[in-house]
Amino acid sequence: QVRLVESGGGLVQAGGSLRLSCAASGHTFSKYTVAWFRQVSGKEHGFVAAISWGGSYTYYPDSQEGRFTISRDHAENTVYLQMNSLKPEDTAVYYCAASGSYLSNDYARDMREYNIWGQGTQVTVTS
Repeated sequence: QVRLVESGGGLVQAGGSLRLSCAASGHTFSKYTVAWFRQVSGKEHGFVAAISWGGSYTYYPDSQEGRFTISRDHAENTVYLQMNSLKPEDTAVYYCAASGSYLSNDYARDMREYNIWGQGTQVTVTS
């Protein structure tokens, strides 16, 4: 069973950048669809980004402004989320999630398709 550990969260000023990491252990990570979701306290998880098995396909919300980029390093068994031009409304707990299924399009954006989750990492953006 794959286990996921997120890191890289923290406190940053608006306009700054952070790179989140999702490190997998326990199994080869290459044949998992991986996504990032975020949750503000008391609200539902919001989809942030997803990446396909080989990394060839990436998915973002329709409202994506091009500030976030998801990528994966198979050698490191890690998926990254580069976040630029951060805004206070990006403040949330960010979760990494994985599925052993090949997900695409709407399925890749649906949190119900993911059965492996990390513990989350807090991102706080100050104005």
